[in-house]
Amino acid sequence: MDVNGAGALLVAVVGVVGTLVSALLTQRAAEHSRIREQERVERARARAEEAGERRACCVALNAASRQYLAALTDQLHALARGEDARAVRQRLTEARDLHRDVYAGAQLLLPDAVLAAAGEVTHALGTLYGRLRRLDDGVPRPGDSLDAARGEVDALWDQLRELRRGMRADLAAPGPPARPGPSAPHALSVRTGAPERIGVRASSCRARRHHGVR
Repeated sequence: MDVNGAGALLVAVVGVVGTLVSALLTQRAAEHSRIREQERVERARARAEEAGERRACCVALNAASRQYLAALTDQLHALARGEDARAVRQRLTEARDLHRDVYAGAQLLLPDAVLAAAGEVTHALGTLYGRLRRLDDGVPRPGDSLDAARGEVDALWDQLRELRRGMRADLAAPGPPARPGPSAPHALSVRTGAPERIGVRASSCRARRHHGVR
């Protein structure tokens, strides 16, 4: 083979190798691009799922808190009227248990700032519950009275409004302008009547609950 023939063969071989290498590099680049896009989609899906869980938890916590407070208000009204409060006590127990479960789930999902406000509401609800139970059982402590309980009910509606503002801000979903909350005599209007009505939303919180969370 003469020099010209050898040179032509070498050029041909280099050309074929270059084409193969170029195709391989293009394929690898396309594969890397596909993987990066898939990872981006998965991250976006995970963020959307997390946001959805937090939103559902906020909705459930708001509903459970209002239901608990409405049940406490019913108990207050029954005591003030001297009525048989057995049915009211049952609704109060159910509302309290539901709120406890929803709040336990919220402790795993909500940011510290919102959780701090939720904790204050939960503590205030528990304080009011204890006061009303002592009055119902006929073993009041100093300071326990129906008037004191009415004041706590009014204060709790304000606390719930503040909690909702904090949750809306965290979810970046501004709500409508704030409206005055219902006063104690109208609190029955916010009672759902059955804890299971918010059970679907509450399950988003309860599903994330761990043993030992209170």
